[in-house]
Amino acid sequence: MSFAGADGPSEHSLNNVTRWENERDEEQSRAYIRRFEELAAQGVDLHGEARMLDAVIAPGSRVLDAGCGTGRVGVELSRRGHHVTAVDLDPVLVEAARAHPELTVHQADLAELDLPGETFDAIIAAGNVLIFLEPGTERTVLQRFAAHLADGGVLVTGFATDYRYTVRDFDADLEAAGLVFEQRFATWDLRPWRPDATWAVTVARKRG
Repeated sequence: MSFAGADGPSEHSLNNVTRWENERDEEQSRAYIRRFEELAAQGVDLHGEARMLDAVIAPGSRVLDAGCGTGRVGVELSRRGHHVTAVDLDPVLVEAARAHPELTVHQADLAELDLPGETFDAIIAAGNVLIFLEPGTERTVLQRFAAHLADGGVLVTGFATDYRYTVRDFDADLEAAGLVFEQRFATWDLRPWRPDATWAVTVARKRG
């Protein structure tokens, strides 16, 4: 399979299907965009993920927003002074993300992620990215993340704990990808982790 880059979809769509693709059509993707527009108009705080990562990384860091959706997290990180590259598979969401000129946006399957010569100080995969992958590709995706992290770079992920892909599965895949678990929280505002938490926010790092 080939990497899409910035110019179009890869052969992925002809062969394999992510859970996001299987459960969302174009209209549902547009409804997703409208939902967040409405939340923003209501004054709902939509920047918890960006605040959390911003507290972890140095000023002016190179960040990959993996599974960026509309670019919501990446735009806020850019506003805070970071240099953000974003990637998503959904063409509707990619179009929305590309409306933000401060982001460099690629359309690609994360399991095929290949940005030659590019490494990042941090990768963030918020908004259930890990559980919307093609089932069985989670370890491959984490390996692609590791390949794109600079030595000592940080990976921050967040996903709900009530799906097939469990926290235990994730921890095994992290280790297999060569990423070192550091901390876990129950929410993006860093409430303490507990086994019955409905959300898992994890900080891991590439050795360096």
